[in-house]
Amino acid sequence: MAQSTSAAGRPIKVGVIADQSGPLSFVGLANANVARMVIGDINAKGGLLGRHVELCLEDSETNDAVAAAKATKLVEHDRVDVIFGGIYSSTRQAIKGPAVVRGKTLYIYPEQYEGQESDPLIFCTGPVPAQQVDPFIPWLMQKTGAKKFYLPSADYIWPHVMNKKVRQVVAANGGTIVGEEYFPLDHMDYRATVEKIASSGAEVVFNTIVPPGVTAFFGQLHDSGFSARGGYLVCTYFDENFLNMVPAAHVEGLYSCLDYYQAVSDPFSRKLLAQYDKLYPGHALFTGGSACSGLYRGLRLWAAAVTEAGSLAQSDVIEALDHAEIAEGPGGPAAMVPGQHHARMNMYIAQARSGRFQIINSLGAIDPQEQLVAAPMAAV
Repeated sequence: MAQSTSAAGRPIKVGVIADQSGPLSFVGLANANVARMVIGDINAKGGLLGRHVELCLEDSETNDAVAAAKATKLVEHDRVDVIFGGIYSSTRQAIKGPAVVRGKTLYIYPEQYEGQESDPLIFCTGPVPAQQVDPFIPWLMQKTGAKKFYLPSADYIWPHVMNKKVRQVVAANGGTIVGEEYFPLDHMDYRATVEKIASSGAEVVFNTIVPPGVTAFFGQLHDSGFSARGGYLVCTYFDENFLNMVPAAHVEGLYSCLDYYQAVSDPFSRKLLAQYDKLYPGHALFTGGSACSGLYRGLRLWAAAVTEAGSLAQSDVIEALDHAEIAEGPGGPAAMVPGQHHARMNMYIAQARSGRFQIINSLGAIDPQEQLVAAPMAAV
């Protein structure tokens, strides 16, 4: 079990679990870089509470069982003060068991996801459906006139919950769902689904297939002529890292909705991107859908909470984190909505053009609209 306070003088320990190998390594390597960059910045300014911050970085190998084992190590061996990480929602659940349920350790989940996580020890710093589906789908339907949606999906928590929300919003705006299918993550042959999409008359493909299967699906959908016939492809998690996975032609015109894209032009976002690119040149890019923005935001919000609390007593940090805010971050300022353990943040609609995302609508700050979390004292 994690201690509620840290022994005076020892480093403050931050655990980060990232998929640095396996199918999501292109994402996990970027997350590891973000953790190094932010912790490095904090230590360069004297650390927190006058103490050095030590990064305990673990590779979850894009494997939920490994993620659970690494969470156990961080809690029981490293005795970290907080844990960050996880991309897939199934990975969040794998980390939650040893870190939160058994380890009673504060856990900050940085990825855009389906929402509905509600635990006194968990905070979420990526977008949820109220910040993606709710503003995006009505905008798309009004802009394009499209009414018929097809939902090809990976078979795990996030797609099922997202699709339920998509159904509600599409119906509320006068549209219909003409198909909904679920596949294992490693499924590669989507020819039958592509044929169903064509025969259904679908105008919008709202995709929640994820790596590694998404590359095959997008290729087969493109080859069928869906976009050439005027169809609209939507993938709300797609960012610049994911664009690098597929030929640009396969996702030309794809719509996405996230809290950050590299095209965001406010001065701080540009400065942050330049800092990252200088420190970590290569293919593991600083992006939104890959949780880099949520991890940066989470680390800074947690650091602000520790500073306000003036200690690492878990109840004090949670109380401060509940209303923590940062004036600058990727995509703009952000703030925890008191009681919800989710963050208000700026949101953007973007479209893929020639292998890059162009922002076509800045939505401004949007609340997560998540349920209130039980009193923190329940976790002490």
